[in-house]
Amino acid sequence: MNHPTPAIVSQHAVRRLPRLALLLLCVAYVLPGFWGRSPWKSQDVEALGYMLQLAKPTTGDTVSWLKPMLLGQVDDNLALLPHWLGALAIKLAPTGWEAVFAQAPFVLMLTLTLMATWYSVYALARHPAAQPVAFAFGGEAQPADYACALADGGLLALLACLGLAHRSHETTPFLMQLAFGSLLFFGLTNLARHRQLGRLAIAASMLGLTLSGAPSLALMLGAGGSVICALTPLDPAHRRLNMLDLGLVALICLLCITTAGALDLWRWRVVPHALVDVHGMAQLIAWFTWPAWPLAIWSLWRWRGQLTHIDENPHLALPLWFVIVIVGASWFTGTSDRVLLLALPAIATLAAFALPTLKRSLSALIDWFTLLFFSVCALTIWVVWVAMQTGIPAQPAANVKRLAPEFVPEFSAMAFTLALIATLAWAGLVKWRTGAHRAAIWKSLVLPASGAVLCWLLLTTLWLPLLDYARSYAPFMKKVSEVTGPVSCLQYAGITKPQGAGLLYHAHVKLMPMQKPQPGCDWLIVDQQNLPLVSHNIEALGWTERAQVTRPTDRFETFVIFGPAVPQPASPILR
Repeated sequence: MNHPTPAIVSQHAVRRLPRLALLLLCVAYVLPGFWGRSPWKSQDVEALGYMLQLAKPTTGDTVSWLKPMLLGQVDDNLALLPHWLGALAIKLAPTGWEAVFAQAPFVLMLTLTLMATWYSVYALARHPAAQPVAFAFGGEAQPADYACALADGGLLALLACLGLAHRSHETTPFLMQLAFGSLLFFGLTNLARHRQLGRLAIAASMLGLTLSGAPSLALMLGAGGSVICALTPLDPAHRRLNMLDLGLVALICLLCITTAGALDLWRWRVVPHALVDVHGMAQLIAWFTWPAWPLAIWSLWRWRGQLTHIDENPHLALPLWFVIVIVGASWFTGTSDRVLLLALPAIATLAAFALPTLKRSLSALIDWFTLLFFSVCALTIWVVWVAMQTGIPAQPAANVKRLAPEFVPEFSAMAFTLALIATLAWAGLVKWRTGAHRAAIWKSLVLPASGAVLCWLLLTTLWLPLLDYARSYAPFMKKVSEVTGPVSCLQYAGITKPQGAGLLYHAHVKLMPMQKPQPGCDWLIVDQQNLPLVSHNIEALGWTERAQVTRPTDRFETFVIFGPAVPQPASPILR
């Protein structure tokens, strides 16, 4: 027996979110965090190191675009495509602009994620099983307007997720995986209505996931999603997937398997302790996907009748499949938040289908909680910024001084202006939301999404110099350069790949494995934590310690700098 849809939506509740407002919200979310900052520790700067080695290899370095290397080691994530795109962008960059140009492909990937999520929710909301109840005398929401309103809500839910802001602004392979995962979701959801576009999106996204270090996810998501599409009955105007479609998906899967095998991209990283770390996984999901996950659970509860006929409801089946596969992958690989990043578009989709079923009291609770939470967060950011600039209040200023002892704050008129405009816009939005206005089903997600964008924008304007100082290697490498002076080559031993990338980018040097001091390369950098492992070779090769340099915001990260041993003068011979 089919259960009636729980969505009861009138036509006046599906008015569009103003396009200009939505566009500005997306721009305010995408650009801050990429523009104007140094690469941060650790995977962000490490990825840049691989790109630099491909784009601007130093004389004598062996470069393989099929096996990018940093400090003589192959990339652990086996992600080729992100490094290729970043390296090609760096080749076009003027001197000093390498990091900015390397970020350009990732800006486009985050934009692609937002667009794919909107169109995916729109396509699922157009399915007959997702439509609201038809009223006896008319007045129910029209399918196109209903789908557009839900798509707006899904995009707002994605923007509101706390975990998306930081992880989606890194130049790491995981952002590429997020973009191609969203594109695969888009291709599957649009396969019935736009057959050729859906096929192209599925092929490009599965191959992109494979080359971005996630061939297993590409196969599971693509093959499983295609089976769901094949089992789903459609409206009379569209047919099920036929054998040609399934055969095409099978060929794409074979291509991904062949590509991954030829390029040695297969890695199984199951972490045994993760099999029982239920508490850690629950904590990660709770904060990383907030506030979309409570709405997603509410959606599953309110649409529970349709779950008994999951094959007839792709608006539930497809996002559920993506969530199950990606959460499982995150769990079995050590509860990685970067892997969980790929589940956010699907969780936001489920959250969007909760909107037509929300009660007024629950909607009001979301609004008031969001209003208080993000207002307090924004106020805290402003107070700490004022304390950095003026020393008042004293306690926040003292906390900043303790955490970043050598940091000298600077006033930026542009950053202050952008932050002030964003704060005033938030105040205007709160006034609008708490006032009398026409109902819209996306209204409950306006404050969460705008609050998340506001706080992210404030952090990347008012706090950006402090965050750069604390999270980048720039101050650390500046200290190293003060000891070594301007050099073009450094030898290394026992340093990490992020540290090596920091030396490549900030110190602009060629790195050589430890050997005897050579003309033009007579300084040796060793991580203090690994010094005991190589100390027996250092003296034998003719090195002597010259200085120790500690990272300003991490006393456990210290470089020991060695120079050539100075020959001792010969003792006079007494006759």
